[in-house]
Amino acid sequence: MALLETLVVVLGVALLGALAVVLKTRLFPVAEDEEPREDVAEYIAMMVSVLYAIVLGLCLVSVWDTRSAASDHVQAEASALHQTYLLADALPDDRREPLRAAARTYAGHVVDVEWPMMAARQPLDASGWRLLELLRQAGEVGDTASVSQQIAAQEVLAQLGYVDDARRGREAAAQERLSPVLWAGLIIGGVLTLTFMFIFGIHHTRTHVVMVMGLAGFIAFTALLVHQLDDPFGAMLGTGPDAFVRYFT
Repeated sequence: MALLETLVVVLGVALLGALAVVLKTRLFPVAEDEEPREDVAEYIAMMVSVLYAIVLGLCLVSVWDTRSAASDHVQAEASALHQTYLLADALPDDRREPLRAAARTYAGHVVDVEWPMMAARQPLDASGWRLLELLRQAGEVGDTASVSQQIAAQEVLAQLGYVDDARRGREAAAQERLSPVLWAGLIIGGVLTLTFMFIFGIHHTRTHVVMVMGLAGFIAFTALLVHQLDDPFGAMLGTGPDAFVRYFT
């Protein structure tokens, strides 16, 4: 969802909240002799606000941790792959270009094939793992290689081990989802907060409208923020393939 669409949604929710306040005030005006309920309103509003803040904090921490972990895995995978590419210089002449070509092919597959699939929440197939296996085979050297070349080949295998681990973490992060329980708490908490503002309304309609508009807009904004961060490889706030592009273009 683009930034403009996000702002439109937030503004729309705020305007709907304002319209609901005006309709409620016109249809159900507060009677002059109605008993004051400010104490009850303050207590309920305080409890709901505290609980909602806790749920919101848990949601934000959860999605941010997933997004940060996804970014770390991508950086580690791209860095290890780049080190593998550079180590080709220390291998025998007949193994250098095959290893470099295999590294470029793997990086291109990650950027062009796997990234759109992860952004669309689609599970990855086994083609990436097959390319990684071809990369391992390209880095193998024979018994005729010198000691320094054999040491370089061992370092290539070590770096590919890092690529393997980071790839597993990236795939796991792409399938992470915010708990449905937290989503339910986020939505229900927002609805309850606005509902109690209607039940225990402020007598001044203009003040009430401004408060509900601000609160409704803020709740919509936080819900959309959590939704965007819950997609660690999304187009708006997700991690991009810049690390692979930087190293292999």
